[in-house]
Amino acid sequence: MIIVPVDGSSQSLNALDFAIMMAVNYQDKLLLLNVQPKREANFSVEVTDDEQWGQQVKDNAKRQLEEAIAFVEGKVPYSTKMRIGIPSIEITTEAKETHATSIVMGSRGNGPVVSAILGSVSYGVLHLSPCPVTVVPGQEKG
Repeated sequence: MIIVPVDGSSQSLNALDFAIMMAVNYQDKLLLLNVQPKREANFSVEVTDDEQWGQQVKDNAKRQLEEAIAFVEGKVPYSTKMRIGIPSIEITTEAKETHATSIVMGSRGNGPVVSAILGSVSYGVLHLSPCPVTVVPGQEKG
């Protein structure tokens, strides 16, 4: 299984395109993985109870997965999953639990200064992963 973290960004779709090619070549299937932040880390959502928060998380994950599902549909076998937590930890934990063959993810291309301050999901995954990681760079414009 090839894990492809999906967050609705163009970078994650670039990675998905590459992962589809890998899945075809290796006759493997994809796991489209969406990671939502923990409640206390999600400052942009104002909710009053756990049920409302849980529904908001599910709605966010569904919205972020929809474009990826449409992109991969009919090309290779796939499944979807949503996890809650710190993205680099959740992605690598999923890889360990499912004995993934690879993780293919996009790069935001924030550069070393921004990544040092904000942290980098791809950097964390590279250092925690139990399997090979492919980081697909963003498409250059121009």
